[in-house]
Amino acid sequence: MAKPSSKWTDLAKPLSSPVLEVIAGFGFQKMTPVQAATIPLLLSYKDVAAEAVTGSGKTLAFVVPLLELLLKRQRDTIWKKSEIGAIIISPTRELATQISDVLQDFLEHEKLAIFKQKLLIGGNPVEEDVDSIRKEGANVLIATPGRLKDLLERKGDLNLTVKVKSLELLVLDEADRLLDLGFESTINTILGYLPRQRRTGLFSATQTKEVKDLMRAGLRNPVLVSVKEKATVSTPKLLQNFYVIVEPEQKLAVMLDFIERQELKKAMIFFPTCACVEYWGIALTELLKPTKVLALHGKMKAQRNRILKDFRESENALLLCTDLLARGVDIPEVDWVLQWDAPSNAAAFVHRVGRTARQGHEGNALIMLLPSEDAYVDFLTRNQKVSLKKVTLEPNDKKFKLALKTLHRLQKSDRGIYDKASRAFVSHIQAYSKHECNLILRVKDLDLGKIATSYGLLQLPKMPEMKEHFKKSFQGPGEEIDIYKLTYKDKQKQASYDNKVKLYQETGEWKGKKKLLKKKSIPWELAKQEREERKEIRKKRREAKHKRKAAIESGDVEPVKKKKAKFSQEELDELANDIRALKKLKKKKITEEECDDELGLASDDDE
Repeated sequence: MAKPSSKWTDLAKPLSSPVLEVIAGFGFQKMTPVQAATIPLLLSYKDVAAEAVTGSGKTLAFVVPLLELLLKRQRDTIWKKSEIGAIIISPTRELATQISDVLQDFLEHEKLAIFKQKLLIGGNPVEEDVDSIRKEGANVLIATPGRLKDLLERKGDLNLTVKVKSLELLVLDEADRLLDLGFESTINTILGYLPRQRRTGLFSATQTKEVKDLMRAGLRNPVLVSVKEKATVSTPKLLQNFYVIVEPEQKLAVMLDFIERQELKKAMIFFPTCACVEYWGIALTELLKPTKVLALHGKMKAQRNRILKDFRESENALLLCTDLLARGVDIPEVDWVLQWDAPSNAAAFVHRVGRTARQGHEGNALIMLLPSEDAYVDFLTRNQKVSLKKVTLEPNDKKFKLALKTLHRLQKSDRGIYDKASRAFVSHIQAYSKHECNLILRVKDLDLGKIATSYGLLQLPKMPEMKEHFKKSFQGPGEEIDIYKLTYKDKQKQASYDNKVKLYQETGEWKGKKKLLKKKSIPWELAKQEREERKEIRKKRREAKHKRKAAIESGDVEPVKKKKAKFSQEELDELANDIRALKKLKKKKITEEECDDELGLASDDDE
């Protein structure tokens, strides 16, 4: 293949003037490498699988050829409003909405207004999408996998499978993320409904085994395009990555001090779980007044688009989020990306920091690591080709104490905030235990008392990982607090809580908690007698089996094929006891000798 052109005007011949006019209106002069490589291929009716770093301009790389293919068909046959010529599948609502906004900028041109698009994402009743497509039609669908699958499987009132027979182009955006989120079977179902005579573009930041499997299933002889901005680095060229080593209890104080010193205008802060975002959204709003603090995570529904729009339009704001926003979402003028903790996998680090330094702009990123996590830096360098610079940030002891005092006050004023703080901490530790790099980032290396201090907890929560010695390193409010006397600001929650307390005082049971079934205990002598009886039964069976085998080998007895007999209740009980013993051994509740004793495998010498 010839070396791709670098200017949009170089594609003036294959591109129509309306498309070029809109691109010029964006102010783009040069194509990014992924655009220059993939657009000519898609326009020449080839399937393309493109790998490019985040922030490299993949959206225009498929939107431009999409419009050109529709326009070319328009010259020969007029598109009906019910005919669907292109489908773009995106892993998240936010990314799908962003693609829709970019496409809409093109469709507002008078010569491109003949085409209509429809955004199909969750958050609204599916019937609304059905009515909209039936009445208004759509030539381009931008959808999340679940909603598109639902509509393709509907019969009668929509019959979308008929409307997609004219499909010219299918785009799978952030394909690796689609598979990470478990959409593989959904994508395969969707592919089964689409015509084979189509062009397919698959765009991803990484080429995993699952992506290659999807390429074999959905693309025909694809042209592989791998574009790196720099061969030795997997993050944008104008991005500076920093890391700081902090003590667990000082993490909050260091972050607050850093935000104030840097005078951040627009920044994203990534947290490990939805519960963490929920809690810190409340806490940082109070700690960073008057800075605008927004929080967004995957368990939010209708308000997600509103919050993201608010952040995009704000000149000064902090957005707290999970990895929901780590992929593909383009937010202008994000100058810093901060990470509270190491992400669940190394690839997510690259995607997180890629929210800044996009489309030729400069950007910065900072990750906070504990002293026990210093090996993670070398791991990132080797595994993801990421270069990080170490910075030293001294915690401000005065701010640290003031921040803790504020967090304690918030939780004492509303039991709802206390609940959120506890859930955030527990979910953080649970997420940490499932980390992909668990050889480097190990829960047993953490001082949970100090981490609980950084969350400003009033007391240590009850969880299996919480050991007695963590109480020494935990810094609480310094006073005895009766947690059960904390009240909710929400009157309905408080009324429900009062009812639970009343029921607990009357019955001794806390409503909502499952009653644990304790195994009925039996006297030790009786248990030993039962084990001896089981061993004797097994011994007799083994002897009888050996005698019969010897008789068959000597020819005294002919082997007989017996019908499979039903198990007696005694045999079933014995099998259940054996399984129970093996489970105890696996969980290390009993020793191997005790297990052999339970199974009746102990030798005469052992006895």
